[in-house]
Parts: sequence; structure tokens; C-alpha cells
Amino acid sequence: MSTQKHLTELHAEHKEWLNKLSFYKDDLTVMQSRLDEVATKNSSKDALVMIEHFQNQFKIQNEQIDILKHDINQHSANIESSISNNPVASDHRTMEDHAPERERMERFEELFASLRKDLFGFLAKWM
Repeated sequence: MSTQKHLTELHAEHKEWLNKLSFYKDDLTVMQSRLDEVATKNSSKDALVMIEHFQNQFKIQNEQIDILKHDINQHSANIESSISNNPVASDHRTMEDHAPERERMERFEELFASLRKDLFGFLAKWM
């Protein structure tokens, strides 16, 4: 069964997601700076292995942010196209809910929170 949502709801959710993704991208920069601090102070093999692990995870998360942003913008463009093609009462119209995108975003946030937690544990040990 498909769920319909108002275009304004979908648009608001897109804006919220894009804002969150921008925050996460900034947060990755801050986390990288913290990791760099550890790298300059520690040269043990254990620390270097974990530093490389986190750097790889940061790259993956950056790529995922870019993919999510692209997909969200594409979905927004579909909504805008729908409004442009028929602007009458667009604030009352509905479209198919974007549940798969919502699930992807929620999963990304769960993984990001886990990465942050793991990093903070590592930083507490090595700083």
C-alpha cells in the first residue's frame, strides 16, 4: 500500500535532510582534525592502524553524504517538475511518500552515530 504525503511535507523533509547532511559533512571535518591531532602525537602501530581505519570511514561517509544529497536533490527536482507542470493548488496536492529515502537517511544517521562513538572512544584512549 502506498502512502501519499503533501508536497509541502516532502519538501520540508528534504530541506531538513540536506541541512543534516551539511552538518554531518562539517562534523567529518572536525573529526578529521581530531584524528590529525592523534596522528601527530602517536606513532605506534596500533594507533596508525586505527587512524587509517577512521580515515577510510570518513571517506566512505563523505561519499555517502554526496550520494544522499544527489538523490534528495533529484527527488526535489521531481516535486518541482510536478508543481511546474500543474501549479494549481500545489500546496494541497500529494505525491508518493519517499519512504525508501527516509529509511536510507535514518540508516546513514545510525551508522554515522556509531562512527562518532567509535572515534570518541579511540580519541579518549590515545589523546
